[in-house]
Amino acid sequence: MSKRKNRRNNALNNRELDIVSQPVTRAILTFDDSTEIFIADAKRKGLRDFTITYYRREISYFRNYLVREDKSLLVHEVVRQDVNQYVEYMQNISGLKNGTINAKLRAIRSLFYYLHDNKYIANNPMEKFPLLRERKGNVETFTVKQLQALFNAPDRRTFTGQRDYTFLLLLLETGMRLNEASGLLVEDVKLSEGLVFIRQTKNHFHRYVPIQAKMREQLKRYIQIRGTAECEHLFVTIDGTPMQRAALQKIVAKYGNEAKIKGVRCSPHTLRHTFAKMSVMNGAGVFELQKILGHSTMEMVRTYVNLFSSDVYEKHKSFSPLNNL
Repeated sequence: MSKRKNRRNNALNNRELDIVSQPVTRAILTFDDSTEIFIADAKRKGLRDFTITYYRREISYFRNYLVREDKSLLVHEVVRQDVNQYVEYMQNISGLKNGTINAKLRAIRSLFYYLHDNKYIANNPMEKFPLLRERKGNVETFTVKQLQALFNAPDRRTFTGQRDYTFLLLLLETGMRLNEASGLLVEDVKLSEGLVFIRQTKNHFHRYVPIQAKMREQLKRYIQIRGTAECEHLFVTIDGTPMQRAALQKIVAKYGNEAKIKGVRCSPHTLRHTFAKMSVMNGAGVFELQKILGHSTMEMVRTYVNLFSSDVYEKHKSFSPLNNL
């Protein structure tokens, strides 16, 4: 009995060995399915709602771009060239700044690294993808005169005026982020200890920040006026419901406009920068600032010190080369 002519060799050749050495994806996923898997994992990890909203929004923008360009929505078919073209689109068509583009790329990068690390895709189009170089702009801060105008703007004969005035003071006193302020509960205010507990932090490391006499007195007044409400949040509406992040964000802009403040962006983050500037000018060190501001690295804290420390300017008076001319 003769052997079958088409019988194959049982030993795999080099090409076949290369095929079996490659990782195999668990399933062919659509972009939408992979996004939901990624978001579900983010929720399991306890990421902030704000972060999850950011991931979903930026990933959705990229998905919509792929649709407009008639590209594949099978996630394993997204390639590096697609990302390169998306960056070019954002630069040339949308005219976005490099910092904004980088924020969008970080969300896409998180998605694809998760999919690759968990073997949903064999190749990661975002692997070692370089972010765009950002030109560091000036750190905007309020002047003392602008702060006085801002704090005088709320009508403190009303509940909302007292609430907003307290909010503005607290941002300047502590340098806390908007998202941190929106998560404050009444129980987080430790008046007798002169501390505020911040639970809703960017890096999930809870911290206490100190408050001084003027801030403690205003918080005591506001909490008494606030009274009981159905929620435990510190900042509430006139209906007793929690003030949402978006509503709190508008407060600085609202009173900045009423106070006719020009030449600086009126935002909670500008108050954070102003806290850092005034603290450095009053002698605060990098370690104190890092702890109060809740930075996980020293990079931004050193930026504040380099920009606002008066030591260099004072010493320059003694060693200026022009002194001897």
